[in-house]
Amino acid sequence: MEQIAKGEGRFYIAGDGKDLAEITYKADKTTGDLVIDHTFVSEDLRGQGAGEKLVRAVVDLAREQNVHIVPECPYAAHQFEKHAEYRDVLK
Repeated sequence: MEQIAKGEGRFYIAGDGKDLAEITYKADKTTGDLVIDHTFVSEDLRGQGAGEKLVRAVVDLAREQNVHIVPECPYAAHQFEKHAEYRDVLK
């Protein structure tokens, strides 16, 4: 699997000149918390844990910045239900 890269308000995995997977987030203007609003994984990477790794990248960022995450995206919300170890950053 390709490496995760960081962009403005997103983490992504690119290959063959295109994005193969992406998670987007924005900082809440009042609290600074990160709001995950979208996750996409192409057919090429489905079933390989790419989406899970992207959620983990945002979790790591939230921990570094000492903020919480609001998982508006259904996939991200599911990952927070599945991984108890993310609860420290869940809002």
